[in-house]
Amino acid sequence: MIPATPDALQTVADAAGLPLYRQVYERFRSAIAEGALKPGDRIPSARALAKEIGVARGTIEVAYSLLASEGYIQARGQAGTVVAPNLQPAARMASAAPAAPAARARPAEAVEDRWPRPAAPLPFQMGLPALDAFPRKIWARLGARHLRGMQPPDLGYPDPAGLLGLRTATAAYLQVARGIQCTPRQVFITPGYNNTMQLIMQALFKPGDSVWVEDPGYPPTRVLLAQAGMQAVPVRVDAEGLVVEAGIAQEPRARGAVVTPAHQSPLSLSLSLPRRQALLDWAERNSAWIVEDDYDGEYRYVGRPLPALKSLDRQGRVLYSGTFSKVLFPGMRLAYLVVPEEQVPRFERLCMLLAGGAPALTQAVLTSFINEGHFARHIQRMRRLYSERRHATAAALTDVMGSRLRIDLQPGGMHLVARLEGHQTDRELASRMLQHGLYAQALSHWSAAPDARSGLLMSFTNIVSAEQAEQLARRILQLM
Repeated sequence: MIPATPDALQTVADAAGLPLYRQVYERFRSAIAEGALKPGDRIPSARALAKEIGVARGTIEVAYSLLASEGYIQARGQAGTVVAPNLQPAARMASAAPAAPAARARPAEAVEDRWPRPAAPLPFQMGLPALDAFPRKIWARLGARHLRGMQPPDLGYPDPAGLLGLRTATAAYLQVARGIQCTPRQVFITPGYNNTMQLIMQALFKPGDSVWVEDPGYPPTRVLLAQAGMQAVPVRVDAEGLVVEAGIAQEPRARGAVVTPAHQSPLSLSLSLPRRQALLDWAERNSAWIVEDDYDGEYRYVGRPLPALKSLDRQGRVLYSGTFSKVLFPGMRLAYLVVPEEQVPRFERLCMLLAGGAPALTQAVLTSFINEGHFARHIQRMRRLYSERRHATAAALTDVMGSRLRIDLQPGGMHLVARLEGHQTDRELASRMLQHGLYAQALSHWSAAPDARSGLLMSFTNIVSAEQAEQLARRILQLM
């Protein structure tokens, strides 16, 4: 049910011109035409709305009667009154709806333009783990337990750096799984990668600083740096990852580098050991900072997951960024950052100043999820499941597409890189797929190079069977 005090109705009694019942009628009609009220949405009762806006109940009833007679709303008895479920406002009211204001042009680098996020998950959508495989019943049980056990102190402000229990559990997990020696005090819980980057930039960088970024590389990183007044320096990537020598040649005095060593984003290849050492040596010589974005390092299908770059850091130059959202589910909005020991006081002061943080209840539930072993078991299950789905999706795309498309199958990651053969551009095809209910990201959008190669980035995590993969591949073929 919509609130009894929608902004569009609050000033009805004060409006001039039409009779009051007609003003109410027009407001609802416009709300339906513009999509603010959708078919099936419940509207306030005549009594509640009349009381809220200070008019006679009969006035609202007349307006509702007129809306009902024209097919806009339906009375459902005790269930209330709703917008007619079968109504198609765009078709029935196109002539009555006011013209929409012209959309404000967005910068060429706007993330929304390059990376649309559909309201409902689409096939091949990036950034989503296997939503069907998450142990929802276990999570619900843990959540209910924490809700029942809440005490008055639990309702206060959470620690801006994160709940100590979750920081402790995260430090223990990283030591075993990623080879990172850290204390709970070095771990900071954030609401996501963007917040992690903003925290790092405010703590360690200043406007005007140059920062290496991988090319191709994660587009939001470039946007975040630009918004903070910093210069993102694109450094090319080859089969061994970031080409450190190229970065030194372009900007030897850069204040930092943002890298994805485990699975380069988006190519999913790994930063070689010589390159890792070269990057650490450069950072030490120049007192620069390395931000290691380990967004899906848990998922490697050939051998064991690689140790983190942070595990090789002996000079305290690496800040390690990880996320629970990619491993569990994105609605959680929980990530973490491990900072060098000597930088802890600075980050603690900044967290107190920003007073951000993630919801304490979600952190508490996640802490129990980790401590009771569900987290480790879930990762193990997902490695097996993703390996199967990855194989099925790659095989279906190869079989159906033939020579039109080539899969760069890397040993890890949560998506496929599909190289397009021929003259069709990846941006055209990605846009056409989105229009037809499929999702892909254009690889060329991830690069600052003018001659960026075409390719599609497609997640396999939610492709549940070989049959579904084949059907989806055929749909793509029809769009090529």
